[in-house]
Amino acid sequence: MKSTILVIFFSVLFAAIGLAVGLHLAKAPAGAVQVAAAPPTPVPAPAAAPTPAPAPIPAPTPAPAPAATPDTQTAAAAPAAGPAPALDFGDFKSVTLTTKAWQALESKNYAAVIGYTNKCVDTYKDQALQMQASLKEPAPKDKVFDYWALNDVGTCYFIQGKALDDQGDKKGAMTAYKYLVDNLGYAQCYDPKGWFWSPADAARKRLVELQFDAAQ
Repeated sequence: MKSTILVIFFSVLFAAIGLAVGLHLAKAPAGAVQVAAAPPTPVPAPAAAPTPAPAPIPAPTPAPAPAATPDTQTAAAAPAAGPAPALDFGDFKSVTLTTKAWQALESKNYAAVIGYTNKCVDTYKDQALQMQASLKEPAPKDKVFDYWALNDVGTCYFIQGKALDDQGDKKGAMTAYKYLVDNLGYAQCYDPKGWFWSPADAARKRLVELQFDAAQ
């Protein structure tokens, strides 16, 4: 009996609650009970393709080395030249240095020519200039050897100019010749054939030729 009463009670209660909810919904403004739509899930933009790295520039192919010729093989096998031998100045007299300079010029040993002539000039130039200043003309034959420094230093300037000239150093040759002509004009050089000649006169003639060539 009690169970039937409880069932009836709950039935009526649920019906009332349902009626009340229905009335409440009917009074609510239209659209009030709406479930908000979830925002659309953003679609990620496709990732940009990475920029490809530039292709490396290929290194130039080196040119093949030229085949060795007999000349180059010989040159490669040749030993390095050693230091130039020291010059023998002998007794250091002006006539000795001048004679050695002549011999070196004849053998085309131009380094030795410069060495011997420079040694003579450096050692006896002051005396040569004093002897030149004491003269008003070339010394007579019986007095020529009294002016040994003038003769040998003047001759060495001529030899040096000739060596430079032979090597193609025209400017250096003109400098040597011009100094001889301007400052040691009375120098005399003995020829083994038995006479004296003037280094300054020979230098002057060659100097004119070189200056003419330089002016072209």
